[in-house]
Amino acid sequence: MTELKDAAFIEVEAGVRYWEDASVNGAPDEDGTLIPFREGDLWRPKINLETGAVVDWPEGMTADVHYKVCDAGTYWLLDANGSRIAKREDNYVPGAFLCHGDNGYGDYIILSIGADGKIASYSRPTPKPEDWELLAA
Repeated sequence: MTELKDAAFIEVEAGVRYWEDASVNGAPDEDGTLIPFREGDLWRPKINLETGAVVDWPEGMTADVHYKVCDAGTYWLLDANGSRIAKREDNYVPGAFLCHGDNGYGDYIILSIGADGKIASYSRPTPKPEDWELLAA
């Protein structure tokens, strides 16, 4: 049986309110056209929980993200094979996973992503069972 301890990635589907609250390669991202993983009104990165690296981040690109999400996100924990094992929907931003170096108070995703795709001040979070709905295997 799959358990939360098997989580290897977090997949994010966040409804961003203000795209201009990010900079990419030091330039303001006024309309959200510079940030990778934007799909319509959603930001959809996947993060390796062990390394704090954004999967498939463009090499050499940096970003400072301070996105207001405010209960408009769905988050999945994935196992090492990429299968979804747990879900958190229309709920607070899981800060232990998506706020490093600052406190997002459940409403913000706050990340500083380096040219190597790794999140600054990253520490591996431990999923709490009360925060996630386990999905059937």
